Amino acid sequence: MISIIAAVDRKGGIGYQNRLLFWLPNDLKRFKALTTGNTIIMGRKTFESLPKGALPNRRNVVLSTRKDLSCPGAEVFPSLETALNSCRPDEHVYIIGGASLYRQALPLADFLCLTEVDAEAPQADAYFPEVAPAVWQEKSRELHLADEKHPCPYAFVDYIRR
Repeated sequence: MISIIAAVDRKGGIGYQNRLLFWLPNDLKRFKALTTGNTIIMGRKTFESLPKGALPNRRNVVLSTRKDLSCPGAEVFPSLETALNSCRPDEHVYIIGGASLYRQALPLADFLCLTEVDAEAPQADAYFPEVAPAVWQEKSRELHLADEKHPCPYAFVDYIRR
């Protein structure tokens, strides 16, 4: 099973200069709850953006064509195809970014776990691909208002492939 997980702003923005656009503690908690005990696949830049390196209690997989790349705590594969081929049939895989990996993985994914932020980041240089209604059906939506820890409203939205 392949899921894609991301936080996106109103225009589909997901990052700026290899950083998240919004600091939403509940989004980070959801990310941890969903991905812990599973496999996460990410691009090299996403791995480099992790403040403490490989995420604990998950199989960390990094995609890079650089043969000399060392990512402590993670396995490195040259392509999404080879990484997926290394997974067991019962393994739940989460694609965690960045933008080019999301585009590659979208046709293969079974589920989307999105945090849709009801705001527009002042700057974004990485975007999530279009979620086509002909392909994706909304399964659930959990709305959250802005509060002292969350500067803007957001929703946890799960999609399933039609």
